[in-house]
Amino acid sequence: MSPEKSGRRGAPVARPPLREAGSTPSMPPMLQEPGSRPRPYMPSLCSTPRNPAVKCYGDRFIPDRSAMDMDMAHYLLTEPRKDSKNAVTPSPAKEAYRKLLAEKLLNNRTRILAFRNKPPEPENSMLMELHADAASIQARPVKKRRYIPQSAERTLDAPDIVDDYYLNLLDWGSANVLSIALGNTVYLWDAASGSTSELVTIGEDDGPVTSVSWAPDGNHIAIGLNSSAVQIWDSSSSQLLRTLQGVHELRVGSLAWNKNILTAGGMDGKIVNNDLRIRNHAVQTYRGHEQEVCGLKWSGSGQQLASGGNDNLLHIWDVSMASTAQSAGRTQWLHRMEDHSAAVKALAWCPFQSNLLASGGGANDRCIKFWNTHTGACLNSVDTGSQVCALLWNKNDRELLSSHGFTQNQLTLWKYPSMTKMAELNGHTSRVLFMAQSPDGCTVASAAADETLRFWNVFGTPDAPKSAVKVKTPQSRMFNSYNHLR
Repeated sequence: MSPEKSGRRGAPVARPPLREAGSTPSMPPMLQEPGSRPRPYMPSLCSTPRNPAVKCYGDRFIPDRSAMDMDMAHYLLTEPRKDSKNAVTPSPAKEAYRKLLAEKLLNNRTRILAFRNKPPEPENSMLMELHADAASIQARPVKKRRYIPQSAERTLDAPDIVDDYYLNLLDWGSANVLSIALGNTVYLWDAASGSTSELVTIGEDDGPVTSVSWAPDGNHIAIGLNSSAVQIWDSSSSQLLRTLQGVHELRVGSLAWNKNILTAGGMDGKIVNNDLRIRNHAVQTYRGHEQEVCGLKWSGSGQQLASGGNDNLLHIWDVSMASTAQSAGRTQWLHRMEDHSAAVKALAWCPFQSNLLASGGGANDRCIKFWNTHTGACLNSVDTGSQVCALLWNKNDRELLSSHGFTQNQLTLWKYPSMTKMAELNGHTSRVLFMAQSPDGCTVASAAADETLRFWNVFGTPDAPKSAVKVKTPQSRMFNSYNHLR
């Protein structure tokens, strides 16, 4: 049924006058032939009536097609009829729905033939309502596409940074302070003031620094060393609070916090959970990697841990499945993924889907893979064409940023889940080994083997600047007992 026709409303049209049946006068007797039957009177169709005000329609009524709705007439003629004897009484809801449908679509029309004028157009037809809805949709404001700067907002020198793919030498804390390890020294850069300070320089016997990671409170920082030790520092007072030893046999290249627990991954393939509130800090151990653990990330819920190693393996561990540190048994992982063909260092948990993990492979793999950590299924795999060094999710949109090595040494912004390239950021002249994200999620810092630290406004500008408020949390109070635990 066409919308243009369905919107007309049938108006009552006065029927033309009808002659009474059997009242047709016969011919006068004097005009009849002898012996012939009387013939009925046949008035002329084109004769003019005696009264000009009265229109003569003849003896036949021919419908006017221009005044008819052919679609409606076809529907009414072909509408299935129900047997009145066996008809089932519809429910009140169905009857109300039928009446409403007839009112909206059929305008309560039942006439099939029309003989006179075309019905008047309704004031508000369905077509007009559709046009109004379309106009309102077109009038809605279109989301403006975000401008992505192609050059770094700021560039700082990073001399003596170790060119090692398996280390993690850059982190940005919740207090808006960035830490970077250059050789044996850890530097702090305050993003609010732009000031730089030296936290500590490690001796030659313990150095160089192999990993750094801020605690959730943004004040304490863990530093992994080439000597297999891990140091805990108070950044506000520049004091060493505790040294964790005797857990790993080789360097500690990856660190990850989960509330009170500091998880450390070493070159010996072990992953150890350290509870900093107690003297015997090594409480749980994950055993599954045969070579160096170079990537560690806890999920947002703190229930799952992702680990990547130089053995091309990716493991998903459940917090309740770790064995005790003294246990000689091997912990059973939740999922073990063997799809990567190179070392797995780049790991990033999705901020808007808790069971979605992105992982990136080394030079012989070059792929970004997405995993459902509940089932262990690989959801997608994208060949980036170069070594994947680091991954970061946009906290405010469905986007993923990756940093790469040879040949372009670029940062690539991807739209998820289509994985179409939104932008490529160039500037580094050597592989971009490390990335860190600001607390507001808008700025990304990248450190490369070209000994530069660059800042990119790749994820947009925050709506309103938020000042960092330092609140004493349970995580910060747990360090108060370090003085007598050392």
